Parts: sequence; structure tokens; C-alpha cells
Amino acid sequence: MARTSGDIVVAAPAADVMSVIADFAAYPTWATGVRRCEVLTTLDDGRPETVRFALDATPIRDEYTLGYTWHGDTGVSWEIVEAGEVLTSMDGAYELEPADAGTKVTYQLRVDVSIPLLGMLKRKAEKVVIDSALKGLKKHVEAAGA
Repeated sequence: MARTSGDIVVAAPAADVMSVIADFAAYPTWATGVRRCEVLTTLDDGRPETVRFALDATPIRDEYTLGYTWHGDTGVSWEIVEAGEVLTSMDGAYELEPADAGTKVTYQLRVDVSIPLLGMLKRKAEKVVIDSALKGLKKHVEAAGA
């Protein structure tokens, strides 16, 4: 099954963008619907390996744990390692590449839920999540660099 994706250009170097992506404690301040994040385990380089999320994004209210694989400052991918009651499957990725005005960030996401949703509605929900996450990420990174 294909992932839904979107992209945005952030006026900052990739390392700055990736440090915001890796700062899960700050997610509730900029990531729509994220009430709480708790890093459960970290890798040898200090980056988070597993993170527990509390999400409240109507109509989905759930808690789940994601496992992360980091690719330096060029990308990160994740998948659900402990499903919630509503979110039964999730995998995604941020891919970063140089752009004229900073860094192009591509966000890919695939989500499955326990409540029945038509494929079209699910893709639309994924697109809303992606668009709001990219806009929040851009605003947060660029404000930090200002």
C-alpha cells in the first residue's frame, strides 16, 4: 500500500531541521494533536529510538509507541511498535535534501485505524496530518533560527 506524501521548503540547514524533528519533548508546542511525547529509549548517538505518543486529533484520541531509524541529517523513518486502540498501524518518514532556499522536507505517512474508513477518507486524513505537520515544522524551525 502506498504512502501519502507532501513536501515543503524550510529556510534552514538540514541539521537544524533534523534537530527539531528529533526534539520530541517540543512536539506538543508545534505538532497539531500531539498532547504528550515521552522518549522511552535512545540510541548510542543520543537520538530517540522509541517514543510514546498521546494524540488527541479529532476523531482520533489514542496512545501508541513508534520506533525510529535515523539516517544522519538526511532522513528518519518510523513504524509503530506498540499499537493503540484506534491506531493499529503507522509508518512514515521525513526525507531532507538541499534546496535553493534551505532544505526540502518530504513527509511520507501511512496509517491504519481500527475504525472502518474508506480509502479516500483515510488518504485525505493522512494528507491533513502531513500538511499540518510540515507547516508546523517549518514555522518552528524558522522561528528558532530567527
